Amino acid sequence: MRTRDENKEEAIRQKAIELIVTNGLEGFSIHKLAKAANVSPATIYIYYKDKEDLVVNITADVFNKMQEHSLRNFSSDMSFEEGLRIQWKNRATFFLENPVEVQFVEHLRYSPVYNKIAQCIKNEFKMIMGKFVHNAVEKKQLVPLPFEVYWSVAFAPLYQLMKFHTQGFSYVSPGFTLTNEIMEETLQYVLKALKP
Repeated sequence: MRTRDENKEEAIRQKAIELIVTNGLEGFSIHKLAKAANVSPATIYIYYKDKEDLVVNITADVFNKMQEHSLRNFSSDMSFEEGLRIQWKNRATFFLENPVEVQFVEHLRYSPVYNKIAQCIKNEFKMIMGKFVHNAVEKKQLVPLPFEVYWSVAFAPLYQLMKFHTQGFSYVSPGFTLTNEIMEETLQYVLKALKP
């Protein structure tokens, strides 16, 4: 039995992410990955049982990394404003520092294997965020809302700003860069909409 090599495993992981971002899941194959990672297809099967296993495990790892990053310096007991501000900063930092991984996750979020990926994602994030929202409602710092409404109002504006930043332009500005000032101004409108 061949032994695992961490450098090869990381090369396989990184090249899989890059290939899926570039070619989509439909254009991705174990043979293309082996060639890009400079390994044999048999080497890939040391780490993953098949293409689906590879995709599910790598995507779950990226999701878990994103979630861990978004929980840095965050506590479910924080005030709603402070906690949401930290969430925004953490998410923006991850997005800006890991653009290829974020694109990769977006490709897979709408794929047929996403349900399997969702089963591999850690539940700690969901529990901490649920407690944070529950505490904010109890402290009368947040209006009670259905989850989907809350999530859309609380985070969609941030994600749109990050998309404009990645594009380098918005619908009316030929050059757009996300700054702390723009993020804070947008956050203030979001807080105003969500507070009682």
